[in-house]
Amino acid sequence: MNEQSLLQAENLHVYYGKSHILHGVSLNVRRGEVVCLLGRNGAGKTTTIKGIMGLAARAEGTVTIAGKRAERLPPHGVARLGVGYVPEGRKIFPHLTVEENLAVPVNRPGRWNLAEIYKFFPRLHERRRHPGGMLSGGEQEMLAVGRALITNPDLFIMDEPSQGLAPKIVQEIYALIQEMVKDGQAVLLAEQNAFMALEISSRAYVIDNGQIVFDGMAQELLEDKDRVRALAGASV
Repeated sequence: MNEQSLLQAENLHVYYGKSHILHGVSLNVRRGEVVCLLGRNGAGKTTTIKGIMGLAARAEGTVTIAGKRAERLPPHGVARLGVGYVPEGRKIFPHLTVEENLAVPVNRPGRWNLAEIYKFFPRLHERRRHPGGMLSGGEQEMLAVGRALITNPDLFIMDEPSQGLAPKIVQEIYALIQEMVKDGQAVLLAEQNAFMALEISSRAYVIDNGQIVFDGMAQELLEDKDRVRALAGASV
């Protein structure tokens, strides 16, 4: 593994029942970079993320995080290696308040604490005593991001963060991603909004039918919009 890599997934095969979903997926993420994973709905983006996080049974393959083998670890074991995860659909606790949701993870030392989360997302401070289930979709996404960020992860994994959100909220989330990378954190971003993801990424993978069909520089792919649409079924 490259000594600068925080994440190295090699030859991942994942099955759901008898269905073979991932066919030998490999990717890596290095310190201080954003890497996007693009693809159409159902191409295998979320399954790849779940395979890395220990949320889908891996039939074959290895996952190495910060130099430590992780393919046999449960999700909380993966998180303890310094991984923050924002799942598709947010998965916040609807009956807990915003502040109670943010108190659930175990904090690791670093920049991001409750005050910093509220500073970046003032709307969460305004809603801090509201149950998570009463928040708008955009506010719930902010809360899911803040809950993962407060652990001060070295590697941040986000699954479809822009899905169903207003453009202003998406811009706030993407501004935060760029802020994190300035601090030396790494981000793996699974997105259907290919053009926006490519704008802030250094490298890109495209997955189709459970296989990586593109592995290269994000700028190279961004400059060929027809290719983006053909490979990733990109939305604008």
